Amino acid sequence: MILKLSDIFDQGSILLNLTGTTKQEVFSELADAMAAVHPEISQSVILASLWEREKKLSTGIVPGIAIPHAICGGIGITAGAIGISKTGIDYDSLDKKPVHVIFMMVMGEGAKENHLHILEQVFSLVRTEAIALIENAKSAEEIHAVLSRFN
Repeated sequence: MILKLSDIFDQGSILLNLTGTTKQEVFSELADAMAAVHPEISQSVILASLWEREKKLSTGIVPGIAIPHAICGGIGITAGAIGISKTGIDYDSLDKKPVHVIFMMVMGEGAKENHLHILEQVFSLVRTEAIALIENAKSAEEIHAVLSRFN
């Protein structure tokens, strides 16, 4: 089954005003939101998988946008969180500039076949006018509606 972005990013895990200013703080903030929506996934498992992936190469690969993602053993779902930072986060991105939008995702071992398709959907989204709608949204519902329209 091909997942849609609106299936992966629940409204409850969309944070419009990230309080963290570092990559570590923001990862914790988003992992907390993801674990709150999906209590079957522990925050520590999410973070361990993401940091392991991040060691290979920064996921701040699109100007102003980061897409931290990981295959996460022991979970049976694909889950995500979106965070917006108006001030920007020092993310160690490839262009060395602050990141303002983060699409964080974890996928279970069974999602390996969908992994690249899901990332492709996110990359396609961030290359359209939809990213401006997400950055300027006033509510999680607005962002979720953009994701639903984009699918």
